[in-house]
Amino acid sequence: MNEKVKDILEWGYCIVIALILALLFRYFIATPTIVKQRSMFPTLQENQRLILNRTFRITKKSPERGQIVTFEAPTKTYSKWEADQSNPVAVYDDEPKGIFNKFVYYSLEVTKKSYIKRVIGIAGDHVKIENNKVYINGEEQEENYLRDDVVTESEVFYDFIVPEGYFFAMGDNRTKSTDCREIGCIPLEKLEGFVCFRFWPLSEFGGIE
Repeated sequence: MNEKVKDILEWGYCIVIALILALLFRYFIATPTIVKQRSMFPTLQENQRLILNRTFRITKKSPERGQIVTFEAPTKTYSKWEADQSNPVAVYDDEPKGIFNKFVYYSLEVTKKSYIKRVIGIAGDHVKIENNKVYINGEEQEENYLRDDVVTESEVFYDFIVPEGYFFAMGDNRTKSTDCREIGCIPLEKLEGFVCFRFWPLSEFGGIE
């Protein structure tokens, strides 16, 4: 093997290793994302850039109330006639088939649709939405991140217990948010990341509450 071929192979190995490390870092540690909708306004606005913390995939940490997270969008939106308050879970019908398709979808996240919302209820919580208020285990929630004109009412899921292995989340801009009130509680395995901080625009660089 001449020196030129050897150099090419060494560079090829280095590139492959670098790509693998980059993918592992992106999947297990952190990755950037862009806000594409107004469902979290005014906390988050369209085209802002965020960093997602993904170390929960290593630590197995579950989301806590008040945290902003991203998760894979379910395939079904319930109507009020379909909702079962005793089984308020999201439906995922379009799972990719085959190793390559799963790699592209889950690792590269190509064509994958995601939602960004705030966690309101965790496993075991009794969630009740009534008179434009949210009650967790009978206690009215103080939600200072909401605007005064936000409407929280729901005709779909409004009085239920969050199942084990799931969480319940809503957008801060609830009047314009498709969230767990219509799609059901999200399984933990569909969680994608915890919003860590905002890095763009620079004028709003920093943590998010």
